[in-house]
Amino acid sequence: MNGLNKQKQIIVAIDIGTTSAKCIAIHLSGRQLARSSVEYPLFTPQPDRAEQDPEQIWQAVVTGVQELFEKHGADPKQVLCFSFSSAMHALIAMSTEGKPLTPSIIWADSRSTAYVEKLRQQYDAHGIYRRTGTPIHPMSPLLKLMWMNEEQPELFQAADKFIGIKEYVLYRLFGRFVMDYSLASATGLYNLEKRDWDEEALRAAGITADRLPELVPTTAVLTGADRTITDKWGIAPYTPFIAGASDGVLANLGIGAVEEGVLAVTIGTSGAVRSVVGRPATDEQERLFCYVLTDDQFVIGGAVNNGGVLFRWVRDELATLETSQARDKGVDPYTHLTGLAAEVPPGSDGLLVLPLFMGERAPYWNADTRGVFFGLSLYHTKKHMIRAVLEGICFAIRSVTEALRDNSGPIKEIRASGGFAQSPFWCQLLADILGVTLKVPESVEGSSYGAAVLALQALGMNEHIPALLGQNLIEQTYEPNTEHKPIYDRLAALYQSLYEQLEGSFKVIVGLQK
Repeated sequence: MNGLNKQKQIIVAIDIGTTSAKCIAIHLSGRQLARSSVEYPLFTPQPDRAEQDPEQIWQAVVTGVQELFEKHGADPKQVLCFSFSSAMHALIAMSTEGKPLTPSIIWADSRSTAYVEKLRQQYDAHGIYRRTGTPIHPMSPLLKLMWMNEEQPELFQAADKFIGIKEYVLYRLFGRFVMDYSLASATGLYNLEKRDWDEEALRAAGITADRLPELVPTTAVLTGADRTITDKWGIAPYTPFIAGASDGVLANLGIGAVEEGVLAVTIGTSGAVRSVVGRPATDEQERLFCYVLTDDQFVIGGAVNNGGVLFRWVRDELATLETSQARDKGVDPYTHLTGLAAEVPPGSDGLLVLPLFMGERAPYWNADTRGVFFGLSLYHTKKHMIRAVLEGICFAIRSVTEALRDNSGPIKEIRASGGFAQSPFWCQLLADILGVTLKVPESVEGSSYGAAVLALQALGMNEHIPALLGQNLIEQTYEPNTEHKPIYDRLAALYQSLYEQLEGSFKVIVGLQK
């Protein structure tokens, strides 16, 4: 490391999420110095659509970094590097002039549902899953490309490149289309063993490799960003930018969930359970994904569609009065609502929610699922419904955890990240339903800390990694309440049984929504 870099102490982690771009300034010692967040909208013009404007997300990144320096006190002259974390599965068609031809079609979009069956009929879909690690599901860019090829052929043919949202941001910064191995491994198009695009998947998508970005390691270093941007931010012109990885795999790295038997659970807008392994690994039943972290680390696990987004739905649709009362008192609405849920006994007095409102990914990979309140009676109150929704989200997490246990063995502990980790009630509830010790690090910004660790690896500064992660100590430990185990075990079994009984009926009700 040269003398100039020795004077620089700040890593800026940019986390491009589903609802916002978060920018965090992390000191080499691991201290979080500053944080900014800029939100952007999600557009759902039809029940099966979920889109965002790439330009709005780009502007959120630019503004977020600028605010980090101008409003939150981080010193741009102390910036050692930038590193990226990003949500997965987005697809944007780009013109030959480098302009978006489509919105960013995100993971929650299910317009390509019919192409799941087409892929299974026309190709070796199970083989594609085993080679790429991406389950056969409408979230996958592979399925989105199949849909676009058949449903919008003129647009499909006009597109020069197909990229994701982080690739769009990097293009705006560097004028290059590059995709890290981690995000590539979430496209359904990337062969984990060959470390290259998968030939059969490309044929199914109807494209050739030259219409996809250049593949680079997660530790790739990019320099020479657009001077209008570096000048606006006040950073040195040749400040290095690390390609980074997906938010899910980085969360494991950032909270230290990289040992055997230690899982990471994230519940933000959606949710996920993940474990780090040393080689590509997939599930015979296709319940789990496998994504790249580094050259010798892979992350297996499963994501659920319905996490904090359902709690927000409860706040906005079921508990508007309670939310208004909390705000009038200066109390966080979510804290107030979990307080109401705590007044209800475990099991919500026989009310069970299947939290499958937005379709489901792991372990069912069924875009046609919908939410279910089962056992609802005149006895139940709004408090019961609030608790049952939170319990339902935890049962969804448990279903993925059980699939991971089948594949990777006993679970010693779980480490938490994401917004839910700031709620003691929700953390204890998850520990009870999983029956496993749950630990919460001091910072729940696991993906950002993971991006910072990757940056240090990329710059050959591994000696700073222990200090950086050492600051992110375990702040709280939640032991499962064994008295609640029999209740939650019975409900977990009922949860699975209900899903199996309703699986065919979901298609019927979805057909009535279109």
